[in-house]
Amino acid sequence: MLLREDVAENLRFMCLEVTRQVENSQKVLDHPDGKLIESIQTRDDYIDNLKSVIENECFGAINRPGTTKRQVDLLRAVTTVAANLERTADHAVDIVDQIQYLKDPEFIKRYEYGKFYKEVLSTLDLVYKAVSKLDMSLAFRICRSEFALDSLYKVQFDRILGELRSGAETENLITSHLILRYLERMGDALMNVGEAVIFAAVGEKFKIRQYEALRENLAKSGVEIPLSDVEFKSIWGTRSGCRIGRVSGRETRQGETPASGVLFKEGGRRKLLKEKENIERWEAIMPGLPPRVLSHQQEDAQASLLIEFLGGCTLQDVVLSADMEILRNAFFLVEQTLTEAWERTKSFGPGNADYLGQIHARLEDVYRLNPSLRQGTRHIGSHEARSLEDLLVDAVPLEPELPAPYTVFIHGDYNINNIVYDHANQQIHYIDLHRSKQTDPLQDVSVFILSNFRLPMFDPAVRERLNWASCQMLRFARAYARRNNDATFDARLAMGLARNFITSTRFELNRKFARVMFQRGVYLLERLVAHRGRPWTDFVLNEAVVVY
Repeated sequence: MLLREDVAENLRFMCLEVTRQVENSQKVLDHPDGKLIESIQTRDDYIDNLKSVIENECFGAINRPGTTKRQVDLLRAVTTVAANLERTADHAVDIVDQIQYLKDPEFIKRYEYGKFYKEVLSTLDLVYKAVSKLDMSLAFRICRSEFALDSLYKVQFDRILGELRSGAETENLITSHLILRYLERMGDALMNVGEAVIFAAVGEKFKIRQYEALRENLAKSGVEIPLSDVEFKSIWGTRSGCRIGRVSGRETRQGETPASGVLFKEGGRRKLLKEKENIERWEAIMPGLPPRVLSHQQEDAQASLLIEFLGGCTLQDVVLSADMEILRNAFFLVEQTLTEAWERTKSFGPGNADYLGQIHARLEDVYRLNPSLRQGTRHIGSHEARSLEDLLVDAVPLEPELPAPYTVFIHGDYNINNIVYDHANQQIHYIDLHRSKQTDPLQDVSVFILSNFRLPMFDPAVRERLNWASCQMLRFARAYARRNNDATFDARLAMGLARNFITSTRFELNRKFARVMFQRGVYLLERLVAHRGRPWTDFVLNEAVVVY
């Protein structure tokens, strides 16, 4: 048993006390009794104290030397369980407090509250065993109680709503609704209990919908990893709003891993289905470039994907730490891959990436994080430093004058951590493809350059490597443009860089660094606006603007 004896003992007492409170609240509804109501209200303090004792024991144990991650996860889960058991007991008190507002104590019985109590009490009976044994099947059963209680509540709520329209028994109807609502909210607390047990067992926080999606995807894909043996490692740093993690089997005693792992993504339906569609399109364009989709599920507004986990490392890892020979080799493959992708998907005809529209769409988020960047027109001696808003107005005519001569199917979020370098197989892979589309290739180029620039790495040696990567991409893209008679390359890239310099500040907490990026974006827009009226073929973008 992983659970410490002192914690286990107090948790057992708490489960018994909360069950008793819930049982007694049902007895009060069955037969109102002033002494029993007083007893329920008095026992509430004891349950609060038990929760505090459990929390203190868990926090103390977490900080003891030698406590393993698995023990820490369990102790964290127990604090969540205790908090939600206490909340369940509070709802029992809330229910008996409502009794006084029933003009007819028998009125509430018409709404079959016994079914609610049966579900809650049977679930509470599972809690201690689920926690002490880290039983995933019991955790799943505890979570499901929330759905059962929601369903019971919906039936009675609709009935009460219909009866309220008659205008009769208003006080009794409203009070009955509140009582049933507290019973339904017990389900919310029990859901948190079940998810806490899943967290302790799996090692990551999972919503029950994510657990179900993972289970269904594993079954559908044929990946043989029993859920009891799942090791889930979240991939942090994503701003996509999706839950992303690597799923693999737990290591055996011999240190062997039963499966190399897959990638699980769960989030908004539209975004993930778009990613699936784009992966399939990329696979048709360049087989092996994207990961394979092993399975997918969709339900209401949510969807999930089980994706092949690609070997290798991100290009960001290569840029930051690999030998220069490996870095040069990786860039050779990146350039080769881009050339092939652009050649296969090139479509001649004007294209517009709408860089100014992208700035407008993100500007409020920029100012929300860094309000000091919002400044009006200023005068420095005889020089006028115009506000970004004024510059954007003057820049409106630029994009119609600067159409891309051809479009390609781009990655859409071409950060260096979305490019995977497989050194062993000498291959590049693309990941996180939900934004892929047919447009100006310079959108990917500008995003790539800024993904190097905005990394908060200020060590001179590291910064030199990042600058090299940015300049290398600029030279490659410029050479490709010249071979394809792209006469407005520099001007369009300046606009794309302006977009990325400005909008990247919405993620930058370092105010000084945010201002550097913001001002470079403004500077590029100023140059573009000032150049208007002259041939765009004369506009030159200096490499110095992409290095820090």
